[in-house]
Amino acid sequence: MRTVDITTKFDNLRTAKAVGRIKLSPETVRKILNREIPKGDVLSAAQIAGLMGAKKTAELMPFCHPIPIDHIEVNTKVGEDYVEVEAEVRGIWRTGYEVEAINAVMMALLNIFDMCKAFDKNMVIEGVKIVSKSGGKSDWAEDLSGLKAAVITVSDSTYAGKREDKSGPLAREILEQFGAEVIGYTVVPDDKEKIKEAIKKFEQMEANLIVTTGGTGFSKRDVTPEATSEIIEKEMVGFSEAMHILGIKFTPKALMSRAKAGLLSENCIVLNLPGSSKGVRQNLEMFLPLIKHALKMARGGGH
Repeated sequence: MRTVDITTKFDNLRTAKAVGRIKLSPETVRKILNREIPKGDVLSAAQIAGLMGAKKTAELMPFCHPIPIDHIEVNTKVGEDYVEVEAEVRGIWRTGYEVEAINAVMMALLNIFDMCKAFDKNMVIEGVKIVSKSGGKSDWAEDLSGLKAAVITVSDSTYAGKREDKSGPLAREILEQFGAEVIGYTVVPDDKEKIKEAIKKFEQMEANLIVTTGGTGFSKRDVTPEATSEIIEKEMVGFSEAMHILGIKFTPKALMSRAKAGLLSENCIVLNLPGSSKGVRQNLEMFLPLIKHALKMARGGGH
């Protein structure tokens, strides 16, 4: 049993808003408005309970991650026979705030129930739901269905048969998991012309995404970025920057990568990855949901 691994997700602004209501007798509503409930100001107490509920969510829900909360707002609306609670929770993190928003509403409503139970035996909590959310994968992520991909492993030792290739097959597996049709896989030595030939071959086969692994370090034979730079039309600088930002979460050695990403044409992206299996998995899981949108932009689609 384990929680969902979110280490390769982006830290970005995420919001969630939830609502719910508690049905009460009109007499109980009148007592709340007139502050005749002995335990105190029901609406203010409900708002405080909602704030606390959002903050305590991870302690109550076993699969929720403890997450930083930058903003919580809890508001109440009183009707003839109900009190409605709305809660918005916001923060910059790698997972969403839906459960925190729902828990804020639930705790506020439960607090109303507790404070009024001596006066109303027929209260009902109902309609608790998420009404809006933003910042999560559903806002921007797309699978790779309909796209063709290819994988190139760059390694002298693997090309010579002295070392098993683990990163290339892993890249192929992940690409297929995301829905891409993998039309080719090859191993080439750390030779700039051989790398360029392999990339151009897959481009001619109408690959939309070409992933290379290996050859991105500092040694004299590490020339994958140089080969890539010579044939791309536009460099996708943000991808390279994000690779460093993600990588140093796991090891400072990620700063040694010189990997490039760029557009070969409006229909094809080449993406350099490190030769390690961990690096391949971490970066593909981060980048692949963005590939379709990047190609759409390249074709003039904009955001």
